[in-house]
Amino acid sequence: MSNNTNHRDPGKKVSVSQNFLTSRKLLERIVAVSNINRQDTVIEIGTGKGHLTRTLCRNCRRLYSVEIDKTLYEQAKEKLSDCENLKLICGDFLHYRLPSGINYKIFANIPFFITTKIIRKLTETANPPQDIWIIVEKGAAKRFIGRDRETTQSLLLKPGWDIEIAWHFRRSDFHPMPSVDCVLLHLARKKTPELTKKEYRAFRHFVEHSQKYGLFGKRSLLTRKQINTALKREKLPPLTPGGEILYIQWLCLFRCFQRMQ
Repeated sequence: MSNNTNHRDPGKKVSVSQNFLTSRKLLERIVAVSNINRQDTVIEIGTGKGHLTRTLCRNCRRLYSVEIDKTLYEQAKEKLSDCENLKLICGDFLHYRLPSGINYKIFANIPFFITTKIIRKLTETANPPQDIWIIVEKGAAKRFIGRDRETTQSLLLKPGWDIEIAWHFRRSDFHPMPSVDCVLLHLARKKTPELTKKEYRAFRHFVEHSQKYGLFGKRSLLTRKQINTALKREKLPPLTPGGEILYIQWLCLFRCFQRMQ
């Protein structure tokens, strides 16, 4: 993505950092990969030039598209005036009030530098979307999934979300062409989260503290004996120095920590 910034106009900063998809055939294919259908309410983050917006309109019941750049918003309003199921909104999505009391889905092609903020907003709101389809850097997607090694981000997402890469793009699919590989990341909300809201707050503390100070050492929240016993009791593999710690092991150790309180 472009590194150009404009501190006076955040909308300008976003617009110069955007990589657009314009191929109708490709847009139809990636929307078809999603589970969006004619019964769905969808929120698009970033109207951009309106190509993806029009495709989403053809595939959902109602679309709300939020665009921070005033120039792009005005152009889209004129270009998409024939889309009767579309409501365009000019504003910063990070300050946009998400729906309460209804089911909805998200589809987004956003500048990469706000990816983490967007995903955190969507997953931590009182009424999260059923599904999130978001175009991100491949490296960022691997961090959210916990590919190769669990991260703080992946550990905090997994109690409530199933995460997968749904599509791999070519760099030439975008205009302008990005300098990194991009994918379509899918986050599906679990029908039954593995942690209650109260447990999740404690889990966040446990993960962030353990990631910062380590599971072993003077500031560890559990002793080595407690860790080994908890994993053995659940028939999970023991931890090895420098080895990968699986999400299921983290959850097991957190449960152990809870019992010790």
